[in-house]
Order: sequence, then structure tokens, then C-alpha cells
Amino acid sequence: MKRYGFLLLFLLQLSCTSQSAVNKINGISFVASRDKAVQEHVDAFLKIHADHAAVMPFGFIRDIKSPEIIFDTDRQWYGETQGGARQYIQLLRANKVKVMLKPQIWIWRGEFTGGLKMETEEDWKILEASYDKFMLTYARLAQETKAEILCIGTELEQFVSNRPQYWENLILKIRKVYKGKLTYASNWDEYKRTPFWESLDYIGIDAYFPLSDAKTPSVEQLKEGWKPWKEKIAALAKETSRPVLFTEFGYRSMDYTAKKPWLVDRNDEGVNLVAQVNAKKAIFEEFWDEEWFAGGFVWKWFLNHEKAGGGMDNRFTPQNKPAEDIIKLFYQTN
Repeated sequence: MKRYGFLLLFLLQLSCTSQSAVNKINGISFVASRDKAVQEHVDAFLKIHADHAAVMPFGFIRDIKSPEIIFDTDRQWYGETQGGARQYIQLLRANKVKVMLKPQIWIWRGEFTGGLKMETEEDWKILEASYDKFMLTYARLAQETKAEILCIGTELEQFVSNRPQYWENLILKIRKVYKGKLTYASNWDEYKRTPFWESLDYIGIDAYFPLSDAKTPSVEQLKEGWKPWKEKIAALAKETSRPVLFTEFGYRSMDYTAKKPWLVDRNDEGVNLVAQVNAKKAIFEEFWDEEWFAGGFVWKWFLNHEKAGGGMDNRFTPQNKPAEDIIKLFYQTN
């Protein structure tokens, strides 16, 4: 009964919101799998009224100092390859789901991509040539499949800050082969220093901002935690005349979920479904009514819905948890 009590309260709150939330991007991040996507995989997230999906093929780097990107090989999972991304997009488009193609880099042992930085000019040149090949491959795929948005990079702060002219040149190259909208997925503490927003169509932010030290923060505590961040984000949107897109947003279903929302470790913090629900409510209520805000992509959604998430899981996915119902109710009314 408790679960349905707070769902009813949330639905009543939504009925009072303004109409400015209409036509936002209500997205999910469609996790690359070993397998092909089939209709039942899409049906599961259509039930929460998502209208966009991020498709995420991967390139791999052996070391934080390595300049070579390895991608589209037979050693990768199907969904991480160009062929897998194409199949996912084709199925999504057959279901009238709009697509953001979001090629990403994975560094061996999960090292943070923001630290990718070369030590010599020679290695920078090799990395740039390798990244050109990687990104232009997927720019052509985005054009071929008519993906609505292409994300040109994810959380690559050192690469961006050390080679800003490279990125401006890359954007020009991409524009020659891809005619849709462009964004870049900056980390939550990176976006203010990203130099090329006015060359793109959206300010992209992976929105893992620290909001509260509480074990189970209330919606009001979380909204209060958003205030200083929101002011800065809104100011940048005004300064650049670009809408803000949360290229990733989400919270783990665990204690202290809003203290360090970026954590991906397998820690032992207790499962806390209420904290995840409250954090979802707060972000929806704070941002989806803003005219300068374009929407976002929930992190993250696995293909095999029946086996994903659940009441004993403290990870990001909202699948088979009360947070899934919150997303469904909000996306349905938006």
C-alpha cells in the first residue's frame, strides 16, 4: 500500500504542473548487449512512455595513456558494434522511437575517461586520427539511419581542454556527413569549461550532481540541493542560447544515493528504493517545466527487462523498482 500511496500523491502533483513540459525528450539509455534487440525489449520501455532511446556502441582503449581506439571488432558484444547499433536503431525507428546515437569510450579496468591525456604531440595526433575514424564512422551511421541526435563524445575533459581546436574541426567534419542535431555529454563538473557549446545544438550534461548527504533525502531536500546547480546551468543556457539536455541522469537505489551520484562501484550500501524514487521526482519537478531544458535520458535500461533491476538491486537501473512507475507516470503526462 505504501508504494501506491506515494504514486498517487505524485500523480496528483503532476496534474498541477504547467504545460511547458510538453515535447521534452523523455529518453532511456538502451544498454548495449551480447544479443540482438527484439520487439519485447522495446515493448518493455514503451510501457513507460519513453519516446527517445540512446544507443551506445563502444570503442576501447587499453590504457589511460594509449592513443589507439579499438572498435567494431568481433571480440565485442553485439550491441557495442556498428552492426549492433544499426540493428538497435532500425528496431527502435520501426517503433517510432527517436534515437540519440552515443558512441562511447571504455578504458581498460574502467578508468575514468575524463583523464584520457597524451604525453607527447605524436600521441595526441594518433589519438585525434583514431577518434576521427571512430566518430565519423558513427556519424555516417547516424545519417544512414536518420538518428535525430548524435553525441560526439562522453566525459572526455582532458582531451577537450588540451585539444580544443581539434574538437572544433571534428564538429565541422561531422556536419559534412551528418545533418541531425549534435551534442556532447559533459561530466557534471565539466560542462562549464566545455568550449564549443555554441558549435553544437544542445548543451549535454551527465547530471550526477551531488545534492544531499542524507541517507534517504526527501524530495524537498533534493530540490534544495539542486538550486545552486540549476542556477548555473540556466545561466549557461541563456549565455549560449542553447537548450540543456541531460545526456544521462539517474540515481542508484541505495542509501546516500544523492551524495555521490556518479558512483558505479559494487559497494555494500543498503538497497533504498525510496531514495531513488525521491531523486527521480526531484529532477523531474525541477527541470521538465523549464523552457531552456530539452529533456534527458534515464541511466540505464537493460534489454532483458524481466531479469533487470528488482527490489534487491542497489544499482542505477529503475527496472522492476518503484522508480520505474515514477518515470512511467511522469513520461505519460509529459
